[in-house]
Amino acid sequence: MKVLILGGGGREHALAWKAARSALVSEVLCAPGNAGTALEHKVRNVAVGADDIDGLVALARTESVELSIVGPEQPLVAGVADRFEAEGLKCFGPKAAAARLEGSKSFAKDFFARHGIPTAGYATFEAIEPARRYIAGRPLPAVIKADGLAAGKGVIIVHTADEADQVLRGMLERHDFGDAGKTVVIEDFLSGEEASFTALVDGTRIVPLASSQDHKARDDGDRGPNTGGMGAYSPAPVVSGDVNDRIMAEVMRPAVEGLAADGIDYRGFLYAGLMIDEHGAPRVLEFNCRFGDPETQPILFRLRSDLVAVCLESFGGEFNDVKLDWDPRAAVGVVTAAAGYPGAYEKHQPITGLDGIDSDTVKVFHAGTRLDAGRILTNGGRVLCTVALGDSVSQARQRAYAAVGKIHWEGAFCRSDIGYRAVARERGTFATGC
Repeated sequence: MKVLILGGGGREHALAWKAARSALVSEVLCAPGNAGTALEHKVRNVAVGADDIDGLVALARTESVELSIVGPEQPLVAGVADRFEAEGLKCFGPKAAAARLEGSKSFAKDFFARHGIPTAGYATFEAIEPARRYIAGRPLPAVIKADGLAAGKGVIIVHTADEADQVLRGMLERHDFGDAGKTVVIEDFLSGEEASFTALVDGTRIVPLASSQDHKARDDGDRGPNTGGMGAYSPAPVVSGDVNDRIMAEVMRPAVEGLAADGIDYRGFLYAGLMIDEHGAPRVLEFNCRFGDPETQPILFRLRSDLVAVCLESFGGEFNDVKLDWDPRAAVGVVTAAAGYPGAYEKHQPITGLDGIDSDTVKVFHAGTRLDAGRILTNGGRVLCTVALGDSVSQARQRAYAAVGKIHWEGAFCRSDIGYRAVARERGTFATGC
């Protein structure tokens, strides 16, 4: 059978790589893909954009695609899953009504409140003066979020009233985030340790994946501006057995049951970005309606089960019987980015040093790359995610950074401390709140 992967980033390279390893699959199509997917065994790029729904439907029909998996959020919010279902095509991804959980933060926060899902206190605003008055009456720091999709960059922590005023002006007056910032959500700041928890969902049935932890800030020590993610590792030690059970009982089950109660049928990946406090209590920072990036890369590098078979079972009513098999080793993924990211950055820089890195324990997943006359060039802000396995997070991290050190282009940079909380735990030096 043929499988279609929608998107062209690092997450989509990992999905294509994993799908191509399935014994059920003869070929994987990526629309539009990148240089990494173009060079992957059994994978073919097709020049159709992930937001070109008409083109994607035509592609799936022409190529007799039997399963499509959606990578990025934009086509989900635009209704690609609705369209595929209407055309009788299998698409693993939630419909537009469900994708509002990611497409509108105010919708998501109201959903959490309605269904008793733990989250930060919040208020929603479309005008700057009421927002200023609200900030003046709340403790700082606070979190200001653009309501709509902003590529992971529309979330800003403010520590003073002046900072808050500048952010509010940027979103509501200067429209720095376009339509995404026409409405803002102001949240109480939550302390603790972040974790990512993803599950495959079919209606009311849930198959949890391995836990992970993402690093959103650009600079070491979780400093600097927010990005789409500078690295991730799996599993996340903060998600112990007890914490895992609490996440399922207090977050995932109420969410899936709440969607069903609201008349929303959900099929696809459901991602909870969580803050875990010192008592192990989870509170939701955000929901995404797709696999996270870069969490996908280390998670799928650990997954031994056939992802395509599991996705197909969501259409056959056998989801409750799914048992996933995981590599017991840890995986660490380090993102290498272009100079200037998450702001303006240059493209078209030649990348060297990629040959001979991939092995059973190391894999370079491409994100912002393209092929040009046999050369691999940069084509985005987050360019590569290098993932390595190890018997510990420390060993996996050492292997990942050793591979990253072989790769070069002008202006390339990465964080040097991905996985630092887990490494501190392994060394016995971790302190809550670090």
